[in-house]
Amino acid sequence: MEHKLALIGFGTVGQGFAEILEQRQGWLAEETGINCKIVAISDTHKGSVYHPDGLDIQTLLKLVQREGTVDSYPQKEGLIRGLNSIQTIQQTNAQTIIEVAYTDVKTGQPAIAHCETAFEAGKHVVMSNKGPVALAYQSLSQLAQANDVRWGFEGTVMSGTPALRMPITSLAGNRIKRIRGILNGTTNYILTRMEEGLAYDEALTEAQERGYAEADPTSDVEGYDVMYKVMILAQVVLGHAITADDVHVSGLSGMTLKDIKNAAEKGKRLKLLADLMVEDGEINASVQLVEVDREDPLAAIMGPKNAITYTCDMSGDVTLVGAGAGKKETGYALFIDLLNILRDQI
Repeated sequence: MEHKLALIGFGTVGQGFAEILEQRQGWLAEETGINCKIVAISDTHKGSVYHPDGLDIQTLLKLVQREGTVDSYPQKEGLIRGLNSIQTIQQTNAQTIIEVAYTDVKTGQPAIAHCETAFEAGKHVVMSNKGPVALAYQSLSQLAQANDVRWGFEGTVMSGTPALRMPITSLAGNRIKRIRGILNGTTNYILTRMEEGLAYDEALTEAQERGYAEADPTSDVEGYDVMYKVMILAQVVLGHAITADDVHVSGLSGMTLKDIKNAAEKGKRLKLLADLMVEDGEINASVQLVEVDREDPLAAIMGPKNAITYTCDMSGDVTLVGAGAGKKETGYALFIDLLNILRDQI
């Protein structure tokens, strides 16, 4: 049996997924009895190709790495070029859409439109874009259910670390009363380096040089990236629909080495924490700098690592530690979502 895929977006994450699929294709076929093929790529900057019988992954990867586009993919009978993202979703024979297009997290577009189009066409979606899950979780979940398709988005919170799947599956039956986490590697790296003596500006510059921070680091250092992850956790794990206005957010602005030292003198560490607490059916959500006791597992998380603690009524505190970003890690999150869709078809 074959299962055909279309990638909407072929940047770092899309290429990471393609590399993993190429490496694990044989194992995937043995595990599920299903042979997965990429039949289409559509990327605003890297070009668009489609062949109903499938595209060669190695050729795609070599082209985009060498030329920056897939425009010179070898011509053969049946190959179609130039489809935009919506046309690729609607007009190709792909059964699952891998949605990794550049998206404005404040609006969730164009990823929300991609999801809506795919679900209405009866196609599954696997994605790493936070916007659609944070901003349109209820409506998109209902649309997917109405069209009997699956929607995977594990990579939206902690990349390849199963921050969503674990509480839903392994902690099932618990009442999760609180979620606390370090969900941004950039800020955690900055705080780690400041604890080692660097000033804020020096630590930020170093994070940018290492590729942990963007040229414009506002979303990371002001806590907005974590805010969207808090909105996802609230809805997906805790079942509470919240908006950005429901999350108290403050980032690293104004923080100094003196603040780091003051915390250390108290036997604590400063961490930018996401915190969701359920009390009397209401949820309190925040993203802010917190002095964390050294005995707390989250205090030990240094550098660009992420971690999340679930406080459960039966399991107690369960802490998950792992990478929160990365080409391979996020590509793996897409891969594992695809695997779960395929297992449902066996």
